[in-house]
Amino acid sequence: MIRRRLALPLLLLLIGATSLWAQTASTDVEAAAVPVVKQLEAFRRDDFDTAFTFASGMIQERFDRRNFEVMVRRGYPEIARSTFAAVTKTELESPGLAYVTVKIRGANGQSIEALYEMVWEDDWKINGVATRPDAGII
Repeated sequence: MIRRRLALPLLLLLIGATSLWAQTASTDVEAAAVPVVKQLEAFRRDDFDTAFTFASGMIQERFDRRNFEVMVRRGYPEIARSTFAAVTKTELESPGLAYVTVKIRGANGQSIEALYEMVWEDDWKINGVATRPDAGII
């Protein structure tokens, strides 16, 4: 009888802690930069399979893995083959939506500033990126 009395409160405590952890994770702005860094590392290894896993559901619906690679290589050469990257800013727009700014130098010698839109989908995922030339030397 005592075990049953303890089991329900313990279960509720665990459910509450898990829910609180998930809510905290979706608002942890520093954590939003992790998939960006990991994706850039995957691109450096030419591991587009792994890189694709960091894309949001919307991106994965829009591009299959092969077309994702073509899009990144053609549209974002500095991202596809970066030699250096530094996260310079992260900001939480609202719970579940964050922006990560990264300075990137490509293997082509060009430097860019990339603004990543991050969405929470049980973890932070990359939902898009906008780039502009960066005059600063990285």
